[in-house]
Amino acid sequence: MGGEYINIPAVIGYVAGLALAFGAGYFVEKKAAEAKVAQAKDVAREIVAEAQREAEAKKREAILEAKEELLRGRNDLEREVRERRAELQRMEKRLLQKEEALDRKSEQFERKEEALAQRERELDQRREELARLQKEQRAELERLSGLSTDEAKQLLLKEVENEIRYEAALLIKNIEDEAKQDAERRAREVVALSIQRIAADQVAETTVSVVSLPNDEMKGRIIGREGRNIRALETLTGVDLIIDDTPEAVILSGFDPVRREIARIALERLMADGRIHPARIEEMVAKAEKEVEAAIREAGEQATFETGIHGLHAELIRLLGRLRYRTSYGQNVLKHSIEVAHLAGIMAAELGADVNLAKRAGLLHDIGKAVDHEMEGSHVQLGVEMLKRYRESPAVIHAVAAHHGDEEAKSVEAVLVAAADAISAARPGARRETLETYIKRLEKLESIADSFEGVEKAYAIQAGREIRIMVKPDRIDDVMAVKVAHDIVKKIESELEYPGQIKVTVIRETRAVDYAK
Repeated sequence: MGGEYINIPAVIGYVAGLALAFGAGYFVEKKAAEAKVAQAKDVAREIVAEAQREAEAKKREAILEAKEELLRGRNDLEREVRERRAELQRMEKRLLQKEEALDRKSEQFERKEEALAQRERELDQRREELARLQKEQRAELERLSGLSTDEAKQLLLKEVENEIRYEAALLIKNIEDEAKQDAERRAREVVALSIQRIAADQVAETTVSVVSLPNDEMKGRIIGREGRNIRALETLTGVDLIIDDTPEAVILSGFDPVRREIARIALERLMADGRIHPARIEEMVAKAEKEVEAAIREAGEQATFETGIHGLHAELIRLLGRLRYRTSYGQNVLKHSIEVAHLAGIMAAELGADVNLAKRAGLLHDIGKAVDHEMEGSHVQLGVEMLKRYRESPAVIHAVAAHHGDEEAKSVEAVLVAAADAISAARPGARRETLETYIKRLEKLESIADSFEGVEKAYAIQAGREIRIMVKPDRIDDVMAVKVAHDIVKKIESELEYPGQIKVTVIRETRAVDYAK
């Protein structure tokens, strides 16, 4: 024990160092742990904040989308209201225009009636004055001649009748012979005179279209709940839908043939599609409008191609195409216009006139019928206005203005267009004519011929375009036959309405019969 020495201070220092090292390590580890906890808390706070920001952003996006959807719905509703209001305003405007036009016509009619009454009063006064003068003159003549009025009249008529009648017949025959010999020189004048008997224009439109249905149940679907479908279709197309007891059919009624065609196409597409509601109706009507417009332009371009007419304004071509849906007495107006162009061109070539001008005027002569249901005035006036607006030549405009006699024809081409129009309208089968009217016209034609003295029998043939008259040979000679034919023609022209022309043939035959016994 005595030999070993323990350094107590060293031991104490060693223990103290260990304790100090342990304490320092513990303190460092504690600080590191606290730093990690603080860092984790910061990360957690950032995650929570980020989640809150994302939630707020999604919330704002949802609110914005809802507001946009609400705004779109409101805009659609406002647009539909504006469109319907605009349509109602247009309809009101058209009604006001029609009322004003009717008022103007009524005023014009009253003024004409007043003027006519004034003229009648003046004529009555003149008749009275003339009767007084004739009475005084007759009394003076009776005094001077020593004959009564009836005696003088019979004496004069007896002496002059045969001479005048025979001379008149000879004069007619000589004039006709001279006209035939001079036909080439006066060909244009003869053509101009021959068309003066053209009747005034008459127009009969087809105002309804019939759409076949697959079954009668489709009528209910077309009407829709509380009638919303049929109202939407009528509002969008401007055509009246007539749904009655007619089996499996709906009638489209309207004066605008283009609108009727749009309504027909849209209705057929809706039935084929099966989905019939206002939104779908609006979509189908829009498609049908585009389709009909394309068909109109194609028809107009085809008409100009068939007739060889170039350089027409695009709007005139479109108006020509609209004539595809226009009829007159059942005759398609576009086909009629093409036919008139060809006829006028052929006649112009035969007479040495301007072929291109005649064909152009023939094609455009009824252009006013494309808009006569939308604007006030006859189709001739409207056609002239359209041609002036799109800068057609004055020669074409004059031919169109004169084709129904609204103004005097001053060119050969104008006369040819009027003649071609009459030929196209009057040819057999071109236009509808009721059987009753046809029979009455034939009976009237025969009765006019039978009313002449010396006529034995009259026969209307060739569908009323020719009448052959048998006369008594002992009463009417060859010269008088010419006068009878001429007189019958004049009476037919003054008393009978007919398309085209009527040929009058007077037949006189003398037979000598004897028997050898």
